[in-house]
Amino acid sequence: MRGNSYIWKSSLTHSSNATTLAYASLSILFIFQCTNYTLILHNLFTLILSGMAKNTVTPFLFLLLLTFSICVAATIHHPISDSHRSAASELFASTDGSFPSLEASYEALRVFDVLGIEKKSHVSKATCQKVLENLKPSSPLKDLYYSLKVNGILKCKVDGKVYKQIALRLKATVKDASTLLDMHYLIGSLILIKDQDSNVDVLLVDADETFHSIKALSQSDGRWRYSSDNPESSTYAAGLALEALAGVISLASSEIDQSKVNTVKNDILKLFDTIEKYEDGTFYFDEKFVGGHEHQGSLSTTSSVVRGITAFAAAISGKINLPSNKILGLAKFILGIGIPGDAKDLFNQVESLAFLESNRVSIPLILSLPETVYSLTKKDQLKVSVNTALGSAAPPLAVKLVRAFSTGAKDSAVIESKELQYDKKSGFHVLDTFPKNVNVGVYNFVFEIVLHNSDSEKDYATGGQIHVPIYVTGNIEVSNAEIAVLDSDHGSVETLKALDLAGNDVVSLSANHLQKLRLSFQLKTPHGHVFKPHQAFLKLRHETKVEHIFVVGTTGKKFEIILDFLGLVEKLFYLSGKYDIELTVGDAVMENSFLRLLGHIELDFPEAPEKAARPPPPPVDSYSRYGPKAEIAHIFRVPEKRPPLNLSLAFMGLILLPFVGFLIGLLRLGVNLKNFPGSTVPATFAILFQLGIGAVLLLYVLFWLKLDLFTTLKTLGLLGALLLFVGHRTLSHIASTSAKLKSA
Repeated sequence: MRGNSYIWKSSLTHSSNATTLAYASLSILFIFQCTNYTLILHNLFTLILSGMAKNTVTPFLFLLLLTFSICVAATIHHPISDSHRSAASELFASTDGSFPSLEASYEALRVFDVLGIEKKSHVSKATCQKVLENLKPSSPLKDLYYSLKVNGILKCKVDGKVYKQIALRLKATVKDASTLLDMHYLIGSLILIKDQDSNVDVLLVDADETFHSIKALSQSDGRWRYSSDNPESSTYAAGLALEALAGVISLASSEIDQSKVNTVKNDILKLFDTIEKYEDGTFYFDEKFVGGHEHQGSLSTTSSVVRGITAFAAAISGKINLPSNKILGLAKFILGIGIPGDAKDLFNQVESLAFLESNRVSIPLILSLPETVYSLTKKDQLKVSVNTALGSAAPPLAVKLVRAFSTGAKDSAVIESKELQYDKKSGFHVLDTFPKNVNVGVYNFVFEIVLHNSDSEKDYATGGQIHVPIYVTGNIEVSNAEIAVLDSDHGSVETLKALDLAGNDVVSLSANHLQKLRLSFQLKTPHGHVFKPHQAFLKLRHETKVEHIFVVGTTGKKFEIILDFLGLVEKLFYLSGKYDIELTVGDAVMENSFLRLLGHIELDFPEAPEKAARPPPPPVDSYSRYGPKAEIAHIFRVPEKRPPLNLSLAFMGLILLPFVGFLIGLLRLGVNLKNFPGSTVPATFAILFQLGIGAVLLLYVLFWLKLDLFTTLKTLGLLGALLLFVGHRTLSHIASTSAKLKSA
């Protein structure tokens, strides 16, 4: 499934199946070839406009986007550019010139310094004040370390006595340091003082002992522990340890035992044995230590190791024999991050590249192309540049195009052993014109960097042969396009019309189920060769919006498709009427991919049998649920006729009549208030008892007028409990009073 050989061979007549295979084909094509983004989007939108995307299944659209992101990730590594400078200005922006910590201040200033961004004057005043506040012997080691780091860039006005006091304290503390981080801050601070004031004595008398203390934390695989109490080892810690050991060598009052230095060299080689690798030759270090300290990502771990190795290589005599392809692979990994969106990641990226730029092991050279898509129509020139990772000029060299071959024919080279011409004005190595045998398509160009000075090969890493995918595009000529209606029995042409696929003319045809439709056309490249696109679809869309898609196959030098309506009546659901005819032709290297309405055809089919398949329901627009809903019209029931007002009033009077009778009965019998309690407490209970009875009667009235049954029962339960309590107290008082009267 490579090159132009990938063509669908079967006819697709159901729209959902065609869509599924179309997206699957595009996904496979993009994975294998990772074509130019503009051309990918062009073909994708052509597919969507052709109506396929309306009925597609979501996973295939996701797969298409995923494969597109894979192509984006597979771009050529480019050195640091102005885009990184713009990102640094935004990520390290500070309105008042201050940063949350000295560490953040150093990271911003370091990035500005390496990338050549003039920001020092903006942050100097506020940051220098913070530096002077922390440059004290009593300051924490981390704050002291980053204060000296910042001061090394800003050159704040620091009294020489302060350096001496700090140096005395640090030298006295080195013996007592028990953790790798403390060692790193202590040794690093002494190195910074040495660089900032040469009059201060920072030499370590017991450097061998300090070297041994740090080396004691190393492991057999080249990694380091953070402390002797912690059994876990860390790749990130290895970078800190190597940086600290480099500092000890620089601060030693006498030369460190060479056997110890050689042991550390072996540790570095062991560390490189654990390096991770991608298939494209990219190398990186990953953190495996997860306990006790914050987990470091691949970028920060790789950056730490790069700092440690380059610092150690600069401090010792001789070189460390590290494979140059791995050093180049580390640079490719760091550049492959792109432009980080996090300030910490950008700092790690820029600083590690700055160390690789000036290291004594091997300086990586990055081969990059401003474009990987070249047009035969526009006669574009192939341009190649070679720079260091930070974009600095490379030593004198030549770029040789070893060979170039089509991805579909690796054994047949179209270009062999050609040296690119160097343009001093632009700084590019240029291939003026493509040979005649380079046609539109996808090619693999193999480059090689050849240094003019053989001694430079020891100092620079070129990476050997570098494979770069190149996409050669062009305008494809469409010719001899015609559409015809054929007689099914004899194959004779009943209607034949020429098509101008570059114009807007449309044709109008008619046919019945006993006839055929034939479409044919030819495609040629700018060099006159037959061109076979990856996508060639013919679509019939019924006036009811039911669609059918067919793949246009190739027969010799032309594309042709014949639709036999007699064999397609079932798949077309016996739907007579008007069909739109659309042709879609597209390819990653075709600059004039198109979606073209050819015209209309009126089909006359017989009536559908009783058991024939029904056409699928029209696709539902997934966004329609967010639109306005249909208005609901509701007619309420007409209210029932009410009785006359006089009748209602008479009925209410009858209901109140028993209550009136009750009052009259009380008057006739006489109300006896002689036994009503006279003392305060019993009288209160008696009053509450009477009020409770009245409240129950009022509740009955409210239930009749307003309340529902559940609310009434709930309220009645509360009133009942109150009546039970106060009624019992009242009756108990009356009973005791009556008993006393009888006994008297």
